[in-house]
Amino acid sequence: MTQSYARQIRRRLHMYPEIGFELPKTLELIRAELDKLGIMYTEEYGKSSIVATVNSHITDFTIGIRADMDALPIKEQNNVSYKSQIEGQMHACGHDAHTAIALATLKEIWEKRDQIACRVKFLFQSAEEYAPSGAMLMVKDGVMDDIDCIVALHCQPTMSVGCVGVTAGEQNATSDGFTIDFYGKSCHVANQNSGVDAIMMAVRAYTDIELMIAKEFDVQSPILFNVGAFHGGDTNNIIADHCSLFCTLRTYDDAVAAYAFDKIQRIIDAVASTAGGHATLTRHKHYPILVNDEAVSNHIRLAAEKVVGRDGVKLYRRSMEGEDFSYFALKKPACMFRLGVRNEKKGFVHGLHQDRFDIDEDALEIGVRIFVQFILDHMYDRPIKKYDQF
Repeated sequence: MTQSYARQIRRRLHMYPEIGFELPKTLELIRAELDKLGIMYTEEYGKSSIVATVNSHITDFTIGIRADMDALPIKEQNNVSYKSQIEGQMHACGHDAHTAIALATLKEIWEKRDQIACRVKFLFQSAEEYAPSGAMLMVKDGVMDDIDCIVALHCQPTMSVGCVGVTAGEQNATSDGFTIDFYGKSCHVANQNSGVDAIMMAVRAYTDIELMIAKEFDVQSPILFNVGAFHGGDTNNIIADHCSLFCTLRTYDDAVAAYAFDKIQRIIDAVASTAGGHATLTRHKHYPILVNDEAVSNHIRLAAEKVVGRDGVKLYRRSMEGEDFSYFALKKPACMFRLGVRNEKKGFVHGLHQDRFDIDEDALEIGVRIFVQFILDHMYDRPIKKYDQF
């Protein structure tokens, strides 16, 4: 039943992927499922997010389970019965699976709630892929105040279905999203000396930033810079007066990030000044480093071993991916584990944020069983060391 229910929910979500905080169909589905079961929930935390509670009368120990719900602005290329029905939007990061697994876990825990010796809160979160962070808004509204530890999973297409990745310590890098804008002066291309070319400024700055990233950092301190969108001008015979670069910067060291941003600002100012224009840098999004708590990670590892066996549980190397689950982890002990969804025989081989991404749905039940096992094994833990870094 669990596998069938999770698959049904996942496919319904996959067909109607929604972005950021605009999640009307997604929220409608979750509300409907919670109402069917008669589960108490609230929408008071953050924006376009839902928190459902099992065993609300137990207040001395609470486990949180988080599922992100939003999709990406990607046109799906898969030819499947549950293909996205919203043009240019796709669940290309597995959040549909995360939400389906959480709902299936909630359903199972609710049915055996009399056997559960703690309170369990399920956080259905918006805007993991968006700014401002949906997790950050929920934390600011106090969602973690009465949660003692929190866990989550993420689909991992580099790991085969039946495998689980768990590692304590640093898991995901800081993730900063920002825009660099160059402003010049437009003119006819035949009189280009009377204008200031914003595209030229952007190209020069991009090259200088890449050289700075390549040459000014210790190789032991990983850093990643990328321009994912580059927009300037309107037509071929006019010098562009504006050009915009949408960028990301990722590191595992706040001092490294601060140095990089200082140098980027100095580079764009120098390029713009030399050309006779000006530049601005606007930061839109920041995710802190995600750190898995050692004790909670060990509990997840033991639960996973009971589900997939010791050989199925792998150490997961930290990555340069960003994850706003870090905001929850700054408040209380937390762990995000990786759920293998790859199956080469079935053709599930594409990576996250790709237009052919899909999962082997056999992974759904594995995710549910790990969450349930974690709750059963962990529900008597009192107290848990608390953190307050946010």
